[in-house]
Parts: sequence; structure tokens; C-alpha cells
Amino acid sequence: MQTVLIVEDDLINARVFSKILTKRGGLAVKHTENVDEVIQIAQSGEADIILMDVSLSRSMYQGKAMNGIQLTQLLKADDKTANLPIILVTAHAMEGDRENFLKQSGADGYISKPVVDHQAFVEQILALLPKA
Repeated sequence: MQTVLIVEDDLINARVFSKILTKRGGLAVKHTENVDEVIQIAQSGEADIILMDVSLSRSMYQGKAMNGIQLTQLLKADDKTANLPIILVTAHAMEGDRENFLKQSGADGYISKPVVDHQAFVEQILALLPKA
């Protein structure tokens, strides 16, 4: 079973995403907003794809605040995790945000919150999952 790592600082969003992905997508789910845990899970191959919240209001790395864009850049710059698909998830859905965030972060996809179409949400994630 393929695993989605949800990196999200809002527990309600994390629960909603988790329920949609397990019920509709048949996927296993892990959740954390701890940057060290995200890096450890990504490097160990325990996740097949990452859903990355852009804001991450409480996340810290080496004593500094870190958002989802910075964390994505960090993962994409590491040879061990560079090929791991990352989808940004954000409530910042203004004109141009999508292109700007994707270009800045190097992420593979972008989903705006709130997620209304659950099937499209699952399909977008399944499309980026590495084929077994």
C-alpha cells in the first residue's frame, strides 16, 4: 500500500485529508508538521508522496521557523529525496500564487484549500504517485 505523508499544521485539515485518502484512495497516511520527522520519513522511503502545507505556522528547523516552500526546497535539494513527489496544499489561492509557489519550491503539484471535490483531490494525488 502506498503512503501519503501529510505535512499540515491544522489538525482538522490533516484529519479530513487523511479520511479522504484512506477511504477514497485506498492509501496509507502519516501526519506530522515536525520538520525533522518529515526529513527522516522522506529519507527512509516511508512515504511515496508528500502533501505539503505552504504555511506551517509552528514548524521549526535548526532553531528557525520554516514554511512548506522552504521545506520543499530542502527536500528537492537532497539527492535522497529529490524524486519524491511533493504537492503543495494552501489556502493562498490568489491569481499567480500557484505558478509562483511551484516555481519557488520545485514542488510537483498544487492543490488549493478548502478541498471541495474529494474525487479530484484523490485523482491528483494518485496521478503523481510513483507506479509500483
